[in-house]
Amino acid sequence: MPVPSCASTVAEGVRVSSLGVAFENDALESRVAAGVEAVEAHLARVIDTDEPFITEAAAHLMNAGGKRFRPMLVMVCAEFGDPTHPDVVPAGTAVELTHLATLYHDDVMDEASMRRGAESANSRWDNSLAILVGDFLFAHASEVVSTLGADAVGVQARTFARLVKGQIRETIGPRDGDDPLEHYLGVVADKTGSLIATSARFGASMSRADGATVEALTEFGERVGVAFQLSDDIIDIASESDDSGKTPGTDLREGVPTLPVILARRSTDPADAELVRLLSAPITDDATVTDVLATLRSHAAMDEARAVVHEEAEKARALLAPLPDVPARAALETICDTVATRLG
Repeated sequence: MPVPSCASTVAEGVRVSSLGVAFENDALESRVAAGVEAVEAHLARVIDTDEPFITEAAAHLMNAGGKRFRPMLVMVCAEFGDPTHPDVVPAGTAVELTHLATLYHDDVMDEASMRRGAESANSRWDNSLAILVGDFLFAHASEVVSTLGADAVGVQARTFARLVKGQIRETIGPRDGDDPLEHYLGVVADKTGSLIATSARFGASMSRADGATVEALTEFGERVGVAFQLSDDIIDIASESDDSGKTPGTDLREGVPTLPVILARRSTDPADAELVRLLSAPITDDATVTDVLATLRSHAAMDEARAVVHEEAEKARALLAPLPDVPARAALETICDTVATRLG
């Protein structure tokens, strides 16, 4: 599942990103930008092979406009230790390779035709090749992590397991008797929160921050990752344009039961009966999508969904309170601010 990413290119520098990470300290901004640039160069070396087609296919999404949020988070969290430690850049490379690999697989699962404004790999080639390229990237992510020690290998393995588990749980849906909301929050934590948590963990642990800091930043990463995905759910309905890079109502068309939809389905108000019926399946008719979006935008479920996101963001912020009062902590706090402000 996608989360918003840093906006400006590294070469331009990032003052305030679309994710909402504000680098008010020039020295911090410079170090983070340099770190992400180093990851970018490492990514290019890792996917360069003696087989031109594999290199081209592996670079397809890497060059399609991704903004490297996860490596950036690695760099910011490395500020709580020694950000110059030689393990930090490989850690950023590993999490981005893992993220890119999931995108290839996600596009196959979703039968997507576009990714980041470019033709998806499965559309450009076919599903089999897209899956194999994703596997190739996963393999190289594991190879990079293997240079970081046994503990890192264990973290990566557990993260990979959670990514796959989240996709499986999303695919099969909640079992009879499961709470659909709890099921969905678990899926989001596995599919989105887990890798963002690992990004924060790798940044802290590879910079040799103390154990308490590593654990706090790991939990922060997971909570803020969940909060951003849930806020994307709201924006998918609330936005009246595709300025965010996603056509409003995409989730409705795909039948994805996101946070506001799940909350609206709980309504027992007779006036909502038709809405609940429509939300029980993918909506393929454009006019119906437009009508349902308009109904949902003024529905109480939207305010309830916003409250859930605010709660997650505040829980994430609270995890930062015990950490040293340094510019990196202030930068992380701006992520929590943005979760709230981007909802309107």
